[in-house]
Amino acid sequence: MSTALVPVPSAVVAKFQQHGRLTVRQRKRWLELLFSFEMKNAYDVFDAGMPVFRVEEQGRGFGSFMKRMCLGPMRWFTASVEDLAAQQPLMHIHRPFRFFFHEIVVEGANGERIGTVTREWSWIRRIYTVRDAQGQPVATLFGPILRPWTFEIRLAGSEQSSGTIQKRWSGMLKEVFTDADNFGIDLADIADPALRALLFAATVLIDVVHFERAKG
Repeated sequence: MSTALVPVPSAVVAKFQQHGRLTVRQRKRWLELLFSFEMKNAYDVFDAGMPVFRVEEQGRGFGSFMKRMCLGPMRWFTASVEDLAAQQPLMHIHRPFRFFFHEIVVEGANGERIGTVTREWSWIRRIYTVRDAQGQPVATLFGPILRPWTFEIRLAGSEQSSGTIQKRWSGMLKEVFTDADNFGIDLADIADPALRALLFAATVLIDVVHFERAKG
């Protein structure tokens, strides 16, 4: 069992109690496809083929554009998670500037902290620690060396996988000509809805750090 995460916004709990398996599809615009411009990241999120969330990186103007072009995966940003059924914000994902120890802070729509996801030091492995609102470790994301598109979810104190975040094949045209990424998130064996929310948010960080511009 995972450690309870409190306090957690009731809307987040209600939503992530429902969704145990999610598909995340990155949306790309024509300017990105034609000219390799790095636009704001945007994702559509589905459960059993039905759209449930929309995630969009915030920021506008020339300064925001140059930050994406020059800093790339190291840039700082805020992404908003919209609940499509309620048509209102559900969470915010804040990513501060980091050269290596990449991190996100996840908050509810009104600023209530849900937790953090932080990359740990490792020479060759990809390891992230998931912490609750009080800063206590509740899970680890572990990227096996021979499975570069997969991150195993291990609950605190366990070496067993309780789920996965996995990049999926996007099709020949997208894989060759763009950096649009699709992910499958399996959280069915994780009971804590707040931990599910943090692991879902971690997908955005994983995409930016490990897959954005990877084909370039």
